Amino acid sequence: MSITAAMVKELRDKTGAGMMDCKKALAETNGDMEAAVDWLRAKGIAKADKKSGRTAAEGLIAVASEGNSAVAVEVNSETDFVARNDGFQELARSIASVALTTDGNAESVSAATVASTGKSVVDTVKDAIAHIGENMSFRRSAKLSVDNGVVSTYVHNAVADGLGKLGVLVAVRSTGKPEALEAIGRQVAMHIAATNPLALTSDDVDKVIADRERAVFIEQARESGKPDNIIEKMVEGRMRKFFEEVALMSQAFVINPDQTVAEAVKAAEADAGAPVEIAGFVRFQLGEGIEKEESDFAAEVAAVAKG
Repeated sequence: MSITAAMVKELRDKTGAGMMDCKKALAETNGDMEAAVDWLRAKGIAKADKKSGRTAAEGLIAVASEGNSAVAVEVNSETDFVARNDGFQELARSIASVALTTDGNAESVSAATVASTGKSVVDTVKDAIAHIGENMSFRRSAKLSVDNGVVSTYVHNAVADGLGKLGVLVAVRSTGKPEALEAIGRQVAMHIAATNPLALTSDDVDKVIADRERAVFIEQARESGKPDNIIEKMVEGRMRKFFEEVALMSQAFVINPDQTVAEAVKAAEADAGAPVEIAGFVRFQLGEGIEKEESDFAAEVAAVAKG
């Protein structure tokens, strides 16, 4: 397969590796971008936590709660200027309020009726586009509920009440005191905002992701030239470390790194007066997984000049 300069640039943007290393990685993997990322990691040239793409979508994450339920929604706009518009912020709040009345599924939310307009979320967004004059979209939503306990919410660097660019929900299941549950729930939510765990526990980590990490670790260990029995032990040790770092309950608690999150939750049972369980979490960061189309500004100016 022919390796183009654009492919090399994309791999460099993803991994931070040098141009020649990226070109070699693509050649070794026949142009497979993900395999090339793993090849670079196995050689110790790229880091696992390098972002796979820039998140450039604008808009807001809105969170809302009622009783033992809470929701997070993402509403996108073309520019941050519009995201600061009062009308857009009210739109995001309205969609979050509607989401509370549904199962939280994006399709259900899209079809639900916004009380203030009497129209579906989809049609309300269309009306807002016509009024504000910029393309907008309701992208996704999630809902958490517990029979007993609370669902805590946290918005990092909130631009207004319940609105920001990163929102977290944490379901805390317990029959304990609500104020104590809310306190530990908010602390865990802040931790999640900071660390972005992949799953609740190591057992919940996606097998595809875990297998990919294992394959990289095996290749790295083989580079050492050590015998197979030593390589196996090295890989198992690295996998244990990987799970500790990406699974919420085994992570070092950012508020007190001497404890894991699981230990911090256990300690909170004294104030709650009952067993406490983190039943689930949602973390929405604005624009994650979306790449804004890059434009050639010079070319745009030239085109305008030509009429």
